[in-house]
Amino acid sequence: MNAEDRYARHLALPGVGPKGQKKLAESNVLVIGAGGLGSPVLLYLAAAGVGRIGIVDDDVVSLSNLQRQVIHSSAHLGEKKVHSAKRRINELNDDVNVVVYDARFTPSNALKILNQGWDVVVDGCDNLPTRYLVDDACSLVGLPWVYGSIYRFEGQVSVFNYDGGPRYRDLFSTAPPAESVPSCSEGGVLGVLPGVIGSLQANEALKLIIGFGDPLIGRLLLYDAEIMKFNELTFGRDEKRIPITSLDDVSAMFVEPQWCIVADPRRTLEEGDASTIGTMFQSISMADFISRRSDGWSPFILDVRSLMEFQQGHVASCNHHVAHDSVVSSIDHLPTDTDIVLHCKSGMRSQIAAMLLIQAGMNGSKLYNLEGGILAWQSALPEEIVQ
Repeated sequence: MNAEDRYARHLALPGVGPKGQKKLAESNVLVIGAGGLGSPVLLYLAAAGVGRIGIVDDDVVSLSNLQRQVIHSSAHLGEKKVHSAKRRINELNDDVNVVVYDARFTPSNALKILNQGWDVVVDGCDNLPTRYLVDDACSLVGLPWVYGSIYRFEGQVSVFNYDGGPRYRDLFSTAPPAESVPSCSEGGVLGVLPGVIGSLQANEALKLIIGFGDPLIGRLLLYDAEIMKFNELTFGRDEKRIPITSLDDVSAMFVEPQWCIVADPRRTLEEGDASTIGTMFQSISMADFISRRSDGWSPFILDVRSLMEFQQGHVASCNHHVAHDSVVSSIDHLPTDTDIVLHCKSGMRSQIAAMLLIQAGMNGSKLYNLEGGILAWQSALPEEIVQ
């Protein structure tokens, strides 16, 4: 088949062109999960001309999958997802070499699979143990990976472990207690959502391979389909984090009965679960905060700056103070039935604190990030700042 015709739109595209298309043809991408997220990732990578694609999944196609897993069809109910996906990929582009791993991605096979010539890993898993395993194993092997997660109407995308950039553990150093994570049967997902998030993941993978654009390195993209809004928070490497030297720590998560991965080993690797997303936090401007408060709103005020910053000056009505990276340790001191307004100096660290609380099981719809932080508060209401 004529490659010039197939990839004509790429060849004419500044930043891709013949050199970029050649990089795609020579690239090797491993996709973990052939479900909701894996479906658009696999289809768009194949259509783009990625030369070799690996698929890791041990599940079979079921009727409930077809609401969102568009790589599969009714004709293949009961078939292994890796084989159904491979067939569809080669129908789309028979030049792609598809390697299938009919297995769950586990500590016992992770390093062996990753050491088979991959350039980029794309994560489409559905549980925290596997997500931490992807992060730890890619760190050991030295592979970048594209993260995606979905829940109900919301999704996240980022790039980890690329060229010395941050890892997943730099954002979420440890998993929350298993008992604080909503069960695997809860939630649901809007059918189109994995198409949006999976397409963004494929986009990031192409950027890493070709070398164009600004990948989501140190940036977590947040998407809410219900209100059609994107947010972004930035984060960096945790220089105090102890380097990973083995998979021993994450392996322990795979034998804890509290995690749904153990309770149902056949559960599909398809979409991010409630443990990762919860409900997206909201942002609130100082003007909106003042307006709502004048109408009787009385939220819990949480200061997530450092102790030194707090001592130098803080909001008089502050209910609790804890540094943003230690916020989960104070979760028992936070209300569950009252709105919480988080603030730092300018609004960035408080976003990360909100995400950490969500991952620990708090309801994100109760969390508000104050835009502009205490600087905005001091500008609008200087009389409420205690020096």
